[in-house]
Amino acid sequence: MAKQETPHPTEGELAILRVLWQHGPCTVRQVNEALSQGRSTGYTTTLKLMQIMTEKGLLVRAPSQWPHVYRARLAEEQTQNQILDRVLDRAFGGSAAKLMMRLLAAKKVSPKELAKIKTMLDETERGRS
Repeated sequence: MAKQETPHPTEGELAILRVLWQHGPCTVRQVNEALSQGRSTGYTTTLKLMQIMTEKGLLVRAPSQWPHVYRARLAEEQTQNQILDRVLDRAFGGSAAKLMMRLLAAKKVSPKELAKIKTMLDETERGRS
């Protein structure tokens, strides 16, 4: 049987996931307060979105706690990898080289970031040798 992949989060869902990744398990009120620092977000909107995210498998709710406490089902890195894999396949035909070249051409990369990228590439190359 094929492994069921977690649905890809929308922008609004990603905002909630970022709060949970940064703060750990939270109540709806805590998430709403964090989201409201950047923009006005209604409590019921946050609640409904988190309920939908739970149904989709993006969040897990502690069943016996009141108020309900939610956490992200996947770690930030796992979610980023899923999103990146989808973009890589759909937009770049699976070519990591095309993705990296487009990324480096489209965004200004600081010398510090470029040095990190070079180090990662060197480490990857050594790992394959």
